[in-house]
Amino acid sequence: MTFSKRLFDICFALILLIPLGAIMLVTALVILIRDGRPVIYVSERMHAPGKPFDLIKFRTMRHSDEDQGVSGGHKDWRVTPLGAFLRKTRLDELPQLFNILKGDISFVGPRPPMREYVERQPEIYAEVLKSWPGVTGLASLVYHRHEEHILRQCKTAAETDATYVRRCIPAKAKLDLIYQKNRTLCLDLWVIWTTLQLVVIRRGKQRGGPPRPPRRTHPHHQAPAETASDHS
Repeated sequence: MTFSKRLFDICFALILLIPLGAIMLVTALVILIRDGRPVIYVSERMHAPGKPFDLIKFRTMRHSDEDQGVSGGHKDWRVTPLGAFLRKTRLDELPQLFNILKGDISFVGPRPPMREYVERQPEIYAEVLKSWPGVTGLASLVYHRHEEHILRQCKTAAETDATYVRRCIPAKAKLDLIYQKNRTLCLDLWVIWTTLQLVVIRRGKQRGGPPRPPRRTHPHHQAPAETASDHS
């Protein structure tokens, strides 16, 4: 991660903590009252091959002894009514501001993968994780809803796992590498603003897909084009 990107992450996270701190406190209290403890869900993720960290979110699911792999249709019964709202609005990801301040992730980058998928797909993640993982990113904007739709059709853990590895990981990796090749502060700001538009202003409702990213002025580079392909 470059110094300028890290400096931006720290400053922006501290600014956001002022208004969002109160929202996080209220959200935590509502979860505690409605669903009980624990309020926070901790998941091991990787910010580079062989370098794990603990990603923190608000808990959105009922506890289960078997909690491996990504979420598919086989886990729908575990999502609480409040958790469904938190996921739709992405309020469950607000605690990741503290991950940003710690340096675990950035605001923009590929979503941090689980260890099992990094170990099973080392060639892909060796390239993807050259970019520091982020809360949101190009793949999140373009593919997130499609991925949810695909995985929601899966009725068993084995089917979810196989579908995720075969269809989702390669599609997201292509988009993450497009971001990596075209990464600028301008592109990062566009990704953040577009995420806010889709989640906050539009309440997660798509209106013809995300707007086009800003064009780069260098004659030998092009901004990533929109791709009609796919929360881990």
